[in-house]
Amino acid sequence: MRTAAAASLLLAATTPLISAHGDHHHHGQRDFTPAELKELQDKWGTDFGFGGISTFAHLPHHKCLTNPQTPFDIGIIGAPFDTAVSYRPGARFGPRAIRAASARQTALRGYNPRASLNPYTSWANVVDCGDIPITPFDNGLALRQMSEGYNELATRVAIPENVDSAATYLQTAKIVTLGGDHSIALPALRALNKKYGKPVAVVHFDAHLDTWHPSKYPSYWLDLDDPSTQSFFTHGNMFWMAATEGLIANGSSIHAGLRTRLSDEDDYTNDSEQGFVRISADDIDDIGTKGVISKILSTVPADYPVYLSIDIDVIDPGLAPGTGTPEPGGWTTRELIRILRGIEGLNVVGADVVEVSPAYDSQAETTALAAAQVVYEIVTSMVRRGLMELARTKQEVVKDEL
Repeated sequence: MRTAAAASLLLAATTPLISAHGDHHHHGQRDFTPAELKELQDKWGTDFGFGGISTFAHLPHHKCLTNPQTPFDIGIIGAPFDTAVSYRPGARFGPRAIRAASARQTALRGYNPRASLNPYTSWANVVDCGDIPITPFDNGLALRQMSEGYNELATRVAIPENVDSAATYLQTAKIVTLGGDHSIALPALRALNKKYGKPVAVVHFDAHLDTWHPSKYPSYWLDLDDPSTQSFFTHGNMFWMAATEGLIANGSSIHAGLRTRLSDEDDYTNDSEQGFVRISADDIDDIGTKGVISKILSTVPADYPVYLSIDIDVIDPGLAPGTGTPEPGGWTTRELIRILRGIEGLNVVGADVVEVSPAYDSQAETTALAAAQVVYEIVTSMVRRGLMELARTKQEVVKDEL
């Protein structure tokens, strides 16, 4: 087993101290032996949940966009952007809130009993990649910044020695985004389309469709004939834009938890044309969590690349009030987590947890806590999928040898 702390310790132990004057020691600095470094790590290398710098789950922090030489298997990236919202802003502070809410998650106490593994100390190197710098002044520029940022991260390869242990699943690094409003899914899908050379399936948990045609936001000033219109890019239009660009696998994508009001029945027609299957929030009363899981798994091919997109407003606002467009009548946090665990066999190649707006959260930070737990479950499933892939590969090798 390799922990993030052990990896950092190994790097420190094998890297000589070099001063500003070359190889000479500077201001009394000296080389430390591996044993001395281990003692320092043992003495001072563990934080309580309430201590330390606020990274997600106390993971090592690397600015992945500016440090391409730093390899990782799973990167947590923040997208602090909220100027594409249609109602309440504030999700730009979501990444910070989710990180703070994850403080009780540590490598020391990160074992997930349902999966029988600790995602932070298994084969995968999981890091906090910091945030994508995104302007709040120009949505066109913001979209470009996010698109180029995701394109850059999509080129990163997994840690070489880990590829064999995880078979083929994590040959390229996986990104989990902390939002930000939901519009960030569009640049992420663009990068995945470029990476895989084909549309990806979208498994979308949300109270809302997010496939609205721009005409559903009527305005005298809106030119529907101009495809470059910046106002098309909103947290309710981004899947419409993605479908228009051919980024979404038609017929293999699904919404879950829907309960939004519509402009008219044409909204559903438009949504179906974009290839989405729908599960309403009310359906869980009739088919239960197992029925929801079954419908998702029957819609999305098991080995097809999947983008998992989770708007925190899929949870009822009584349990997760800190969001931009709250809709009463949603699922419980437990129900959402149970469904996510049930679909962990999907080939999730990217994910986001979005629309956490801490200004509207309770003093108990219930929305941010729910989001942090959802991220933990996603990372757990990614790590477990790697182990499942390894087991399957080994079985195929044995079969070939026979």
